[in-house]
Amino acid sequence: MLTRTVFTPATLALGIAAALALPVAAFAQSAQTKATVDSAKAAGIVGEQADGFLGFVTAAADPAVKAAVQETNAGRAQLYAQAAAKNGVTPAAAGAAAYESVVKGKLRPGDYYRPAGGGWTKK
Repeated sequence: MLTRTVFTPATLALGIAAALALPVAAFAQSAQTKATVDSAKAAGIVGEQADGFLGFVTAAADPAVKAAVQETNAGRAQLYAQAAAKNGVTPAAAGAAAYESVVKGKLRPGDYYRPAGGGWTKK
């Protein structure tokens, strides 16, 4: 007898949240990278996207910001791949679930975000 596991958005979100709570070693982001990304977010240069990755709100970003965003996104991609494997979904679905269940709730007033199919919006 075949059994099929069906993941609802709620169970997927729980699995993603658990995967995102992995030890810091699973997503090694330096304090400098975090500070650079946080500063770029506060300046309206970088924002959160519905796919779970950072994106550029404006084209004007210096090389340090670009490198910090790339490092952060690479770490997130690893986490999403781990969560996807654990939950039997695609990494894209894991990233989108992480945005909905974790990232979106951490947006601060003034932060920019881009919902699926939409443009940049200021919270």
